[in-house]
Amino acid sequence: MRSWQSRFIDVAGIRTHYVDEGSGDPIVLVHGGGAGADGYSNWVETIPMLAAEARVIAVDMVGFGKTDKPDPEKYVYSQQARNEHLAGFLEALGLRRATLVGNSMGGATSIGVASSRPEIVGRLVLMGSAGVTRHLPPSLKPLINYDFTREGMIALMRVLCTERFKIDDKMVDYRFTNALDADARRAYGDIMGWVRQQGGLYYEEDFIRRVQAPTLVINGKQDKVVPLSDAMRMLDLIPKSWAYFIPDCGHWAMLEHPRDFASATLNFIRNAHD
Repeated sequence: MRSWQSRFIDVAGIRTHYVDEGSGDPIVLVHGGGAGADGYSNWVETIPMLAAEARVIAVDMVGFGKTDKPDPEKYVYSQQARNEHLAGFLEALGLRRATLVGNSMGGATSIGVASSRPEIVGRLVLMGSAGVTRHLPPSLKPLINYDFTREGMIALMRVLCTERFKIDDKMVDYRFTNALDADARRAYGDIMGWVRQQGGLYYEEDFIRRVQAPTLVINGKQDKVVPLSDAMRMLDLIPKSWAYFIPDCGHWAMLEHPRDFASATLNFIRNAHD
């Protein structure tokens, strides 16, 4: 890990890990839900760019990274649970009117907080965000049915980016090591079991319509997980929404095109009107 502050805070009994860098108005980065994901690996390329102008906080969601992974026998890894954990995290840090930047499952979680707790969210950036699709596309099979092998991790990661993006061994090894942790493996099985049972990560459309924060919808044009049609639907539903679509880009805009992603995000935060 780079020389960023690695910290922990208690969120309703869940020891929660986050990376903290920079100063100024807070930007909270919420990673996606693939096996081995955490705040550091998802946002490693963009944290320095964003931290040049803001305080950047990359949280590990419950069940991921260095954050606690409660026993599935006693804890339901539902979307509501992730929403409550993220809202509790913001409150534990004393953050008000923070910008939430969420990718995929982290986008769905950010929507959940922005809709149900509008007083603590100032801006919202949704990048390849889940939330509108009521089915599991075939492209998600390597993620939903991850087999906890290194080859399976490569297949999972390949779904999330374009063919031109180089997945290096260091990136694979980092996520694979995270995924093999016994508690993480148990939690991931329960997380994906819940997603399969629900038939995807989605909200009722009226719930999304309640989002009042100015929102930037970012999507890769070649995203195989969240197609442009989903991004366009999100734009239709959220009243104060802008769009930024990136060519030659899959589900991982923050890793495939970090400078483009960071520039669009900072420009939106500076200039979006309430």
